[in-house]
Amino acid sequence: MIAVRLLIDVFIVIGAFFALAGTLGLLKMPDTLCRMQASTCIPTLGIICVAIAGILYAAVFQHDAGNAVKIAVIGIMVVLTNPLGAHVIARGAYKADLMKDKSLKLNPDDYGRDFYE
Repeated sequence: MIAVRLLIDVFIVIGAFFALAGTLGLLKMPDTLCRMQASTCIPTLGIICVAIAGILYAAVFQHDAGNAVKIAVIGIMVVLTNPLGAHVIARGAYKADLMKDKSLKLNPDDYGRDFYE
């Protein structure tokens, strides 16, 4: 039981570290696409670690499969919706022309010239 508790604590510390790294990245990154990366991808790993810790705690110490399933569903939903959120943020930033470095401007029609020439 002590090894499982230690594993749970390690997962929580790793999750908290990634949540903190995502927050600091959101504050320190220079442009919208970098902030999008810091606000969606990094905390996803943190949430996965905290969800694993919660599942282990609910299954081993509480002996409650219902709570473990709820935590797993929450983790799965976050993993499925964060990439969608990142895509919407990036698309909105591109359409609003919020790119800081205009030389790096993306062209979504790169493949259009191959089809229409």
